[in-house]
Amino acid sequence: MAVSRVFDAAVTGFGMLTSAGADASSTWEMICRGAPTASTDHTLTGLAVDFSCRVENLDRSSPAERRHTRTQARASRLAVRAAREAVRQAGLGAGRWESARVAVVVGTGIGGLAAYEEQHRRFLEHGARSVYPLGVLQAVPSMPAAHVAADLGTTGPNLMVGSTCASGTTAIGVARDLLRSGSCDVAVAGGAEAALTPVTVAGFDRLALLSRRSDSPQKASRPFDADRDGFVLGEGAGFMVLERPQDAHARRAPVHAWISGYGATSDGCHVTAPRPGGQQAEQAIRAALADADLKPDDIGHVNAHGTGSLAGDLIEARVITRVFPEEAVVTSVKGTIGHTVGASGAIDAVCAVFTVAQGIVPPTVNHERPDPAVRLDVVTTAPRPLPLPAVTSNSFGLGGHNAVLVITAA
Repeated sequence: MAVSRVFDAAVTGFGMLTSAGADASSTWEMICRGAPTASTDHTLTGLAVDFSCRVENLDRSSPAERRHTRTQARASRLAVRAAREAVRQAGLGAGRWESARVAVVVGTGIGGLAAYEEQHRRFLEHGARSVYPLGVLQAVPSMPAAHVAADLGTTGPNLMVGSTCASGTTAIGVARDLLRSGSCDVAVAGGAEAALTPVTVAGFDRLALLSRRSDSPQKASRPFDADRDGFVLGEGAGFMVLERPQDAHARRAPVHAWISGYGATSDGCHVTAPRPGGQQAEQAIRAALADADLKPDDIGHVNAHGTGSLAGDLIEARVITRVFPEEAVVTSVKGTIGHTVGASGAIDAVCAVFTVAQGIVPPTVNHERPDPAVRLDVVTTAPRPLPLPAVTSNSFGLGGHNAVLVITAA
């Protein structure tokens, strides 16, 4: 395995906020316990799919903070919380960095749609003067990145990337490239999504993408399982602080892992269905390996996209077996926290950092009856201890967006 770190990005901090926990450690603990979090969602009452993996107690805050967050849509609030955790863990922030040299890159697939729905309801029910003046801005997809920058006081590049379910992975890849290019010295990168609205859920259901196990929500998200019937929609955020190796070492920052490779492709095929052969998804994995100067047999684990969809899981499984003939160990965290759309890739990447740092692969919840067509070594029941010098984290999004990271142990 290559050992040069010249072109890697050091992960010096990370944060998560999901239905499994209010921070990265508590989320990881629940994922390792194999505890599903899907439950009936009162905001979806009356729909054919009335359950989700929702973040609880997000709005519990001080009066001063509530006044500040009144301008923020839910996706922005999730992003700010997770980014704060990552920056705090990295030991950075105001006075500890040159703000003009700090980039913020945020991925989101749907953004502030909930805010738009609310203002549209007000408009229809009470007229134009009832619309909240900042309601339109809350719905703009770039606002999570803007709010993170405002909260942290950064003035460097501020970007939003939208590649549906691959958005969080793409954001981290773009941030790594900004570091490589010299456009910044620190990058705060990740994904955030808050898409649990009646219109969004109804739309995904009409596309036949969601599980309909309303009688047993905790059993609904079943990545790679023979009885899978679609994904469970979730929400959340995952963020990382990335630095160049020499900068992290110079300030004696703890390096939790390295972002060593990034690859991205497009299926160029269909807006909802993946390309049947999975050639472009495979190319994204191979591009990430080449970028990291690694071979397939250097990879011990694949943190799979694994949503629980009928076609998507099957195609991803076939791609994994083609790229990794030695049968890499596979897991998907979506059995625990659902599919968080634009945040999912960033959350997966943070979980991959935990995996290489601790040498533990978490279980795939609800993978109970292996699909004979899915020939993978899927971790089930309990975490599996495994020395892991390098892992891949896959994201394959609606519209054919493919993005893959290679994450290596520090």
